[in-house]
Amino acid sequence: MKLYVGNLSFDTTSGDLQTLFAQVGTVESVSLIEDRETGRSRGFGFVEMQTKEEGAAAVAQFNGKEVGGRALKVNEAKPRENRGGGGGFGGGSRY
Repeated sequence: MKLYVGNLSFDTTSGDLQTLFAQVGTVESVSLIEDRETGRSRGFGFVEMQTKEEGAAAVAQFNGKEVGGRALKVNEAKPRENRGGGGGFGGGSRY
């Protein structure tokens, strides 16, 4: 189960997330999202837990939990929307 983890302190590392989420189950992967130009954390990431049960336990335990002075936002990650490579005109544009 893939989880979205938001409102992270910019000092949080993927190792920190691995250690934290390992408390409730097996962590398959951790992906901390960074700014392309600066390499700094953007304050959110994704943690993949081995099972749905472990993912649900992680949401229950860590959503709202204060880490690094900030209350985490943890929920099941939504499938990534296809943003497409359009020019930002929206659907139905003639351009």
